[in-house]
Amino acid sequence: MKKTKAAKSTPVKPVAKKAAKKNAQKATAASGKATGVAKKATATTKKAAAASKKAAPAKTVAKKAAPAKTAASKKAAPAKTVAKKVAPAQAAPKKAIVESHAALVRRARRINRELAEVYPYAHPELDFENPFQLVIATVLSAQTTDLRVNQTTPGLFAKYPTPEDLAAANPEEVEEILRPTGFFRAKTKSVIGLSKALAEDFGGEVPGRLEDLVKLPGVGRKTAFVVLGNAFGRPGITVDTHFGRLVRRWQWTDETDPDKVEAAVGALFPKSEWTMLSHHVIFHGRRICHARKPACGACPIAPLCPAYGEGETDPEKARKLLKYEKGGFPGQRLNPPQSYLDAGGIPAPPLGAG
Repeated sequence: MKKTKAAKSTPVKPVAKKAAKKNAQKATAASGKATGVAKKATATTKKAAAASKKAAPAKTVAKKAAPAKTAASKKAAPAKTVAKKVAPAQAAPKKAIVESHAALVRRARRINRELAEVYPYAHPELDFENPFQLVIATVLSAQTTDLRVNQTTPGLFAKYPTPEDLAAANPEEVEEILRPTGFFRAKTKSVIGLSKALAEDFGGEVPGRLEDLVKLPGVGRKTAFVVLGNAFGRPGITVDTHFGRLVRRWQWTDETDPDKVEAAVGALFPKSEWTMLSHHVIFHGRRICHARKPACGACPIAPLCPAYGEGETDPEKARKLLKYEKGGFPGQRLNPPQSYLDAGGIPAPPLGAG
């Protein structure tokens, strides 16, 4: 029993020591490897950090480059702004004029004086021989041209020379004559009704007072002032589409209602000038200061006009836009005044002429 115990106890210790030593060596080797791995990881981290430091300036450069783009964009921005500012100049909006009433009066009267020099032959552009023909022609001029009226009235007055004749006319026959002027049924009703009123209420004579004229069928203030100013020599302002357009462009008034325009413009001029003022403005509106494309480059009053630039400003191109005698074309009257013919005006052709 004792030998057995000695045999078991004696060999155990050396084996355990060897195993422990081997395990220690393995652990040391493992820790060495781990340390090496850690060192490699640390080196890798350092390299990554170094690389990130080197990369950082590139980012900084990129950030610094960004302001350069911003600076470029800031430099480019004014160009866009200039383009935006130039566009209105091409469109030529109205320049707001700040002036006293006295300054407005002076400018308005100077425009009229200069237009009088340009159009010394200005006249009503409806053919007429007496007040009756003028009132009928003016009523017919609504929604059509004076030229078309002038080409139509010779046939009308040849068949119905007096108010009594037209009052008794067959409406269908009158309609056929007036067809070229447009709205011929309504116009037929107006001229026959007007003629009846003249025959029954005024002894076949056209009255020379505003309050009487506006009572006639189809006669408003505009028509009444045309008749008063040109058939009776009594001052009046004719506010047609040309007149209203130009006085607003010239900033004489911003009113659009014809009666208000008449009152506003009338306050700027002596009453004695009203009739010829109307002719000057209307002549200018038909020849140079057109509705769609004014011939600004050929306008004699351009320095006085707040709306200069709304139309063609090139002198050569502007001259091609001129109408009637200014452009060498026939006027609107078949029988214009001699002063118009002396100035180079050409009579309009009769209806149906080639």
